Amino acid sequence: MQYMLLLHHDDTPFVTASHDEQEKMSAPYMAYNEALIKAGAMVSGERLRGASAATVVRVRNDKTEVLDGPFAATKEQLGGFYIIEAPDLDAAIGWAARCPSASFGTVEVRPIWPTR
Repeated sequence: MQYMLLLHHDDTPFVTASHDEQEKMSAPYMAYNEALIKAGAMVSGERLRGASAATVVRVRNDKTEVLDGPFAATKEQLGGFYIIEAPDLDAAIGWAARCPSASFGTVEVRPIWPTR
């Protein structure tokens, strides 16, 4: 079964860090990626740009509203995601606990609802 791991954290330390500091911060994620790949659990994953780069689209009364970010009222925001293959929720939770974001933010685990 596939699960999405939604990574929520404060991106400020990464954005304000030097290039060398960013590389050090990224190293645990690279190791995590390799572990997922080696286990055959990695389906996909990407880091997202901050909420200030977001655009929200909604339709109300047949009118399209387009709003530019930032939107987060909190410092923690959706910063990235992984889609993983895991035999059950317990295994997906195990992968979420190993994700570096779990140490300083939160990792939300959601089963993917197949559309096919």
